Amino acid sequence: MIGIIDYGAGNLKSVQNALTRLHASHMLCENKEDFKLCDRLILPGVGAFADCMEQLRKRELIAPIQAAIAAKVPFLGICLGMQLLFESSDEIRHCEGLGIFKGHIKRMEDTSVKIPHIGWNELVFTKENSLFQTLKHPYVYYVHSYYATSYEEHELIAYSIYGNMKVPGVFHKDHVWACQFHPEKSGEEGLMMLKNFLAFEG
Repeated sequence: MIGIIDYGAGNLKSVQNALTRLHASHMLCENKEDFKLCDRLILPGVGAFADCMEQLRKRELIAPIQAAIAAKVPFLGICLGMQLLFESSDEIRHCEGLGIFKGHIKRMEDTSVKIPHIGWNELVFTKENSLFQTLKHPYVYYVHSYYATSYEEHELIAYSIYGNMKVPGVFHKDHVWACQFHPEKSGEEGLMMLKNFLAFEG
């Protein structure tokens, strides 16, 4: 069972639709008891970093997320869900994140291109990874104004170029992946990424 973490915001329907297309059983995780029913988890996200962290606190979902990751449950963060896995963000105000990955989320600074970064962009791999084993030069769909900085280079496995910025696209650490783009909105290649995540055995 795949759990989609529901904290009152996010692209839940698009993730649900993608999992349905893959014939994957899934449910919304709204409390700690729901987490016990799932063997892998997805943290989606649309909105502001601080607001979403506050919702996770109010719904008492932070401890279940941390416990699941500590228990090596395969975990995927998408867009803002990726950003929440980092140490901090300065979106709206400084806010601490979940701290699974080292690094800070800040606003994209290149004034030669439109911000937010919206649309398709090529994903460039820095190393091989099981989530992308069948993909060579995929184009993926981004919607964001903030991106990861001060991260651990060895945890970055793919990026895109936008203006003069190297936009981190995917991070990986043990059984945790984090995608800045939306695999569920990235066509057949995005579905293949999700399919590979569902097949991951550790």
